[in-house]
Amino acid sequence: MARIVMKFGGTSMAGIERIRHVASLVKREVEAGNQIAVVVSAMAGETDRLVQLCREAASLYDPREYDVVVASGEQVTSGLLAITLQGMGLNAKSYMGWQLPIRTSGHGAALIEGIDAAVLERVFDEGGIAVIPGFQGVTEAGDVTTLGRGGSDTSAVALAAAMKADRCDIYTDVDGVYTTDPRIVPRARKLPIITYEEMLELASVGAKVLQTRSVGLAMRENMPLRVLSSFDDRPGTMVVADEALEEFDMERQLITGIAYDKNEAMVTLTGLPDKPGTVAGIFLPLADAGINVDMIVQSVPQPSSKSDLTFTVPAASLPQTRAVLEKVRETMGFDGLVTDTNVVKVSAVGVGMRSNAGIAAQMFEALAARNINILAITTSEIKVSVLIAEEYTELAVRVLHSTYGLDAETSA
Repeated sequence: MARIVMKFGGTSMAGIERIRHVASLVKREVEAGNQIAVVVSAMAGETDRLVQLCREAASLYDPREYDVVVASGEQVTSGLLAITLQGMGLNAKSYMGWQLPIRTSGHGAALIEGIDAAVLERVFDEGGIAVIPGFQGVTEAGDVTTLGRGGSDTSAVALAAAMKADRCDIYTDVDGVYTTDPRIVPRARKLPIITYEEMLELASVGAKVLQTRSVGLAMRENMPLRVLSSFDDRPGTMVVADEALEEFDMERQLITGIAYDKNEAMVTLTGLPDKPGTVAGIFLPLADAGINVDMIVQSVPQPSSKSDLTFTVPAASLPQTRAVLEKVRETMGFDGLVTDTNVVKVSAVGVGMRSNAGIAAQMFEALAARNINILAITTSEIKVSVLIAEEYTELAVRVLHSTYGLDAETSA
């Protein structure tokens, strides 16, 4: 007997027929003798609808009341799934975040501070199924909170850790994690296994399969994840710790996957004085405004003792970035401010980088052969990312996928 958290996303819960299908998947696990807790998202598009209603009600809405509104989508689907499971003769009951409770901080993008698993233990002792709305929690004062967009994945992993589950299954509209976007590369392969670190890097640079926070939490708690489709029975992808790879008889690629992210904006400051404290004077105000800076490139100072500084920020943060920089323009003394949103970040990720030299050089050489200019570079222990013009996105992804030997032998 295994203890499993099953999490279903918005597309899996989009309508009564799909909810019935989800119920059949839960019933199958229960009949196999497993203890099951289910975490559900709102129906596809519902959270967007609720957010829009808040915006229409007031441009500056109260975060507390915002959470009350947008948390209701998951409450509906948890109740509907519990009703459906009961109709199948199963002992199911829904539990809101405040009923467990799932203790959180703040509003809008709350952090989970702790979960009391006592209620879930009683449910399991009675042979029951707990259906829990993802995305929501409760403050110490009793206010409903939400965990930020995509927070249901985080809810599921946190619950799995609290109830000491054997694994957490994330059901989505894809059947696992692929070496890259199959819409761009039809010969992309589904990965049977991937490490937490690789999944975390892929999620952070554009892969949309799992939310970054949920992967980070799973890594800290050493909670095995399985990504699989709600719509077919094909095996999914296991997300595990590095040491667990030894249990799998498989040949590891140096590079696990190629990801891309179009939600980037490039900012260039020209004529920046080359003196101590200049760079700090630019980035500290951005940090104070909560703007995340990614890639950074500084040119060699010209004879005039001036240089250029280029960096990237999330595209959604560009207006705020411009406003912050205009405020410090006179103080910092730079000449010009140039921005560009027609860029994309393309990344190669793989734990094989740790023990193999030349991975980055392969990327640069492959892109140069296709006349793709690199605007900026950033690296980590298991990742190399480059910033290029957006028009070359598909070409770059295909080229790098082939360069690192990730193409499947036959089309998917």
